[in-house]
Amino acid sequence: MSGFLVRRLGLALVQLVVVASLIFLLVRLIPGDAARAVAGEIATKEQVAAIRAEMGLDRPVWGQFLDFWAGLLRGDLGTSLISGREVMLDLPPRVANSLELVLIALALAVLIGVPLGRWAALRADRAGDHLVTGAGILGISLPVFVLGTLLLLVFSLWLPILPPERFVTIGQDPAAHLRALVLPVVTLTAASTAVIARMTRSSMLETLSADYVRTARSKGLAETLVVRRHALRTALIPVVSITGVELATLIGSTVLVETIFGWPGMSSFLMNAVGSRDYPVIQAVVLSTATIVIAVNFAADLVIRALDPRTEAV
Repeated sequence: MSGFLVRRLGLALVQLVVVASLIFLLVRLIPGDAARAVAGEIATKEQVAAIRAEMGLDRPVWGQFLDFWAGLLRGDLGTSLISGREVMLDLPPRVANSLELVLIALALAVLIGVPLGRWAALRADRAGDHLVTGAGILGISLPVFVLGTLLLLVFSLWLPILPPERFVTIGQDPAAHLRALVLPVVTLTAASTAVIARMTRSSMLETLSADYVRTARSKGLAETLVVRRHALRTALIPVVSITGVELATLIGSTVLVETIFGWPGMSSFLMNAVGSRDYPVIQAVVLSTATIVIAVNFAADLVIRALDPRTEAV
């Protein structure tokens, strides 16, 4: 296990280094001039050049790259080119707000999707199975911006159970914060629940027909023990893998969900930075997102390894 852990940790660190380097290079391919965005359209060339020098954008790219890595190793994500504030002052609250949505949605998707998929697999080709499969197809095919808009219309305007509220932190007003959290979480949870339920169902059906499961049944074990001890444990391996993928999908979906519900997370922070060519902010947000995804996939690999020590996690 220790060798496996060291290999996976090393791979995660290499992924982070590659991602950070690519982020630095790719943001500089964004069309436009950050110095011009700061100076304004009516600024003279001399003023723009002075701002560019002040920002360090007149230096060679390799020099900026070395400065980027030197700051990163010190835990310094830089200073916003637009606001002049250190990125680390504004980024953590935004990351926390987005993670709150994503992790709650992912947890609910697992807690609902796995039992639903298991239940459908044990009733294959019967009414319950068809119901779960049909709901899963609907959940996957319904875009988040459509579902989010419908939920907002229904529960905010037609049935004003959850009227739109100004965002407040849980420390300021726990009840208002939880009310504002419901619709975004439901929107994000729907598609992920469908994906996890369908994966659990197909994996369970495959496992239930395996030789070792038939052998367990032939020995006279109760069906509940066969399913819980033998089938479900193995069937969860691909489910854990797809859960890591779903996290990345949920993070991507938050761009639309946070916009629809006015949730101040990473997405709006990133979109504003892209519009103003704020390189440090873009780098910080994308790097934070990549770190979260890599960390969750690392944890998923450890869970898969625990479920089946013979498995070299993907």
